[in-house]
Amino acid sequence: MSKLYPWAEAASAYQIDYQKEYDNGVRGVLFDVDNTLVRHGEPATKQAKELFEHLRSIGLKTCIISNNKEPRVSTFAKEGYEDAMKRIHTTPDTTIFIGDQIFTDIYGANRAGIRTYLVQPIHPKEEIQIVLKRYIERIVLFFYHRRNKR
Repeated sequence: MSKLYPWAEAASAYQIDYQKEYDNGVRGVLFDVDNTLVRHGEPATKQAKELFEHLRSIGLKTCIISNNKEPRVSTFAKEGYEDAMKRIHTTPDTTIFIGDQIFTDIYGANRAGIRTYLVQPIHPKEEIQIVLKRYIERIVLFFYHRRNKR
Protein backbone atom coordinates (compact mmCIF):
# COMPACT_ATOMS: atom_id res chain seq x y z
CA MET A 1 0.00 0.00 0.00
CA SER A 2 2.95 2.36 0.39
CA LYS A 3 2.77 3.30 -3.32
CA LEU A 4 -0.61 4.85 -2.50
CA TYR A 5 0.72 6.96 0.37
CA PRO A 6 1.74 10.57 -0.23
CA TRP A 7 5.11 11.80 0.97
CA ALA A 8 3.29 14.76 2.57
CA GLU A 9 -0.11 16.40 2.75
CA ALA A 10 -1.08 20.04 2.35
CA ALA A 11 -4.38 21.83 2.57
CA SER A 12 -3.78 23.36 -0.86
CA ALA A 13 -1.21 23.58 -3.63
CA TYR A 14 -1.16 27.27 -2.79
CA GLN A 15 0.03 26.67 0.78
CA ILE A 16 3.16 24.59 0.11
CA ASP A 17 6.47 26.23 0.98
CA TYR A 18 8.07 26.04 -2.47
CA GLN A 19 11.04 28.16 -1.41
CA LYS A 20 11.87 25.55 1.23
CA GLU A 21 11.56 22.81 -1.40
CA TYR A 22 13.93 24.73 -3.68
CA ASP A 23 16.38 25.22 -0.82
CA ASN A 24 16.27 21.43 -0.28
CA GLY A 25 17.25 20.71 -3.89
CA VAL A 26 13.92 20.55 -5.72
CA ARG A 27 14.14 22.05 -9.20
CA GLY A 28 10.88 20.95 -10.77
CA VAL A 29 7.23 20.79 -9.76
CA LEU A 30 4.66 18.66 -11.55
CA PHE A 31 1.00 19.46 -10.98
CA ASP A 32 -2.30 17.79 -11.58
CA VAL A 33 -4.60 20.56 -12.78
CA ASP A 34 -8.24 19.62 -12.14
CA ASN A 35 -9.27 20.24 -8.54
CA THR A 36 -5.63 20.75 -7.58
CA LEU A 37 -4.95 24.14 -9.17
CA VAL A 38 -8.39 25.06 -10.52
CA ARG A 39 -11.93 23.71 -10.37
CA HIS A 40 -12.47 20.70 -12.63
CA GLY A 41 -12.48 21.70 -16.30
CA GLU A 42 -12.00 25.42 -15.69
CA PRO A 43 -9.29 27.65 -17.19
CA ALA A 44 -6.37 29.04 -15.22
CA THR A 45 -7.31 31.47 -12.48
CA LYS A 46 -5.45 34.60 -11.42
CA GLN A 47 -4.28 32.70 -8.33
CA ALA A 48 -2.88 29.86 -10.45
CA LYS A 49 -1.08 32.28 -12.78
CA GLU A 50 0.44 34.10 -9.81
CA LEU A 51 1.60 30.79 -8.32
CA PHE A 52 3.42 29.87 -11.53
CA GLU A 53 5.03 33.32 -11.70
CA HIS A 54 6.20 32.84 -8.11
CA LEU A 55 7.60 29.38 -8.87
CA ARG A 56 9.52 30.70 -11.86
CA SER A 57 10.90 33.60 -9.79
CA ILE A 58 12.28 31.07 -7.30
CA GLY A 59 13.90 29.13 -10.14
CA LEU A 60 11.54 26.15 -10.26
CA LYS A 61 10.50 24.57 -13.55
CA THR A 62 6.91 23.41 -13.85
CA CYS A 63 4.75 21.05 -15.85
CA ILE A 64 1.03 20.30 -15.66
CA ILE A 65 -0.13 16.73 -16.15
CA SER A 66 -3.69 15.44 -16.00
CA ASN A 67 -6.12 12.63 -16.75
CA ASN A 68 -8.52 15.11 -18.27
CA LYS A 69 -9.84 14.46 -21.78
CA GLU A 70 -7.67 17.26 -23.14
CA PRO A 71 -4.41 16.14 -24.80
CA ARG A 72 -2.18 16.16 -21.72
CA VAL A 73 0.26 13.77 -20.10
CA SER A 74 -1.55 11.08 -18.10
CA THR A 75 -1.16 11.15 -14.33
CA PHE A 76 -1.78 7.42 -14.00
CA ALA A 77 1.03 6.17 -16.22
CA LYS A 78 4.55 6.10 -14.79
CA GLU A 79 5.78 7.03 -18.26
CA GLY A 80 3.75 10.26 -18.11
CA TYR A 81 5.77 11.46 -15.15
CA GLU A 82 9.03 10.43 -16.76
CA ASP A 83 8.10 12.35 -19.93
CA ALA A 84 7.19 15.42 -17.86
CA MET A 85 10.55 15.32 -16.05
CA LYS A 86 12.34 15.09 -19.40
CA ARG A 87 10.46 18.19 -20.56
CA ILE A 88 11.61 20.23 -17.59
CA HIS A 89 15.05 18.56 -17.32
CA THR A 90 14.69 17.21 -13.78
CA THR A 91 15.05 13.82 -12.10
CA PRO A 92 12.89 12.05 -9.49
CA ASP A 93 15.28 13.33 -6.80
CA THR A 94 14.82 16.95 -7.86
CA THR A 95 11.09 16.84 -8.61
CA ILE A 96 7.91 16.95 -6.52
CA PHE A 97 4.36 16.25 -7.60
CA ILE A 98 1.20 17.89 -6.28
CA GLY A 99 -2.21 16.28 -6.80
CA ASP A 100 -5.60 15.69 -5.17
CA GLN A 101 -6.25 12.01 -5.97
CA ILE A 102 -4.53 8.98 -4.52
CA PHE A 103 -5.28 6.37 -7.19
CA THR A 104 -4.11 8.44 -10.13
CA ASP A 105 -1.93 11.34 -9.00
CA ILE A 106 -0.12 9.94 -5.97
CA TYR A 107 0.14 6.35 -7.19
CA GLY A 108 1.57 7.34 -10.58
CA ALA A 109 4.14 9.76 -9.17
CA ASN A 110 5.21 7.31 -6.47
CA ARG A 111 5.77 4.64 -9.13
CA ALA A 112 8.06 7.09 -10.91
CA GLY A 113 10.01 7.70 -7.67
CA ILE A 114 8.84 11.29 -7.22
CA ARG A 115 8.02 12.77 -3.80
CA THR A 116 4.31 13.54 -3.64
CA TYR A 117 2.02 16.03 -1.94
CA LEU A 118 -1.64 15.15 -1.56
CA VAL A 119 -3.77 18.29 -1.40
CA GLN A 120 -7.44 18.74 -0.63
CA PRO A 121 -9.68 19.10 -3.70
CA ILE A 122 -10.48 22.74 -4.50
CA HIS A 123 -14.18 22.08 -5.04
CA PRO A 124 -16.44 19.30 -3.71
CA LYS A 125 -18.41 18.87 -6.94
CA GLU A 126 -16.82 15.99 -8.88
CA GLU A 127 -17.73 13.37 -11.44
CA ILE A 128 -19.39 10.25 -10.01
CA GLN A 129 -16.39 7.97 -10.61
CA ILE A 130 -14.20 10.33 -8.61
CA VAL A 131 -16.78 10.57 -5.82
CA LEU A 132 -16.78 6.78 -5.55
CA LYS A 133 -12.96 6.63 -5.49
CA ARG A 134 -12.94 9.17 -2.65
CA TYR A 135 -14.61 6.58 -0.38
CA ILE A 136 -11.79 4.12 -1.00
CA GLU A 137 -9.24 6.91 -0.60
CA ARG A 138 -10.55 7.48 2.92
CA ILE A 139 -9.62 3.90 3.79
CA VAL A 140 -6.12 4.34 2.37
CA LEU A 141 -5.71 7.62 4.27
CA PHE A 142 -6.88 5.98 7.49
CA PHE A 143 -4.00 3.49 7.29
CA TYR A 144 -1.58 6.19 6.11
CA HIS A 145 -2.39 8.39 9.11
CA ARG A 146 -2.29 5.44 11.49
CA ARG A 147 1.17 4.45 10.21
CA ASN A 148 2.48 8.01 10.50
CA LYS A 149 1.33 8.40 14.12
CA ARG A 150 3.93 5.82 15.25
